[in-house]
Amino acid sequence: MSDGYGDITRAGLWTNNPAFVQLLGLCPLLAVTGTLINGLGLGLATILVLVTSNVIVSLIRNVVRPEIRIPVFVLIIASAVTAIELSMSAYFHELYLILGIFIPLIVTNCAILARAEAFASKNNVGRAFVDGLMMGVGFCAVLVVLGGLRELVGHGTLFAQSHLMFGELGRAFTITVWEDYRGVLLAILPPGAFIGLGLLIALKNVIDARQQRRAAQRAPAPRAATAEG
Repeated sequence: MSDGYGDITRAGLWTNNPAFVQLLGLCPLLAVTGTLINGLGLGLATILVLVTSNVIVSLIRNVVRPEIRIPVFVLIIASAVTAIELSMSAYFHELYLILGIFIPLIVTNCAILARAEAFASKNNVGRAFVDGLMMGVGFCAVLVVLGGLRELVGHGTLFAQSHLMFGELGRAFTITVWEDYRGVLLAILPPGAFIGLGLLIALKNVIDARQQRRAAQRAPAPRAATAEG
């Protein structure tokens, strides 16, 4: 593979973001992003699963027969998800109850199995670690931004219920943006999640188009012919 770590990082965070570009893992992304904290909780769990599964798959890539690689990858991912699920239940039990079925369903997240099969099984541990970390951070960032957008429009707050993740100290993190705000119900319903994600994808496409135009303007003009014939 000729990709450097910089290329792997840019791919995970932007150019091949699992939520914006690959459009994978949309079920949990749309379901749990009612608030910023919910999105952050699921995003951190997904990062841990991606990094753990990518590293283990890379370590065993030369000893697993190709015929059984997919079942082995699923077993590794399921083991990582189970460990993280039990840890969340022990240390963040209230948040664990809110996220509910979407924690064990990380096993079925297409983005995680796709990275194990397409990247970790063909690269060394260092690259597999960076790929899992950056893909996870890119996915988590979309969860957080979409959750924050829906919470802001739906409730007029940010970082509500932070105590679920940061303890009693987190109660001071809640920001009330608009006092006596009645909220927009659509934003916290499933259609609001689709609309919010669509707006974010449209924004990314606009930014990409501007970057391409600027790159084209900076590119050197083709050399004029110095002689005819």
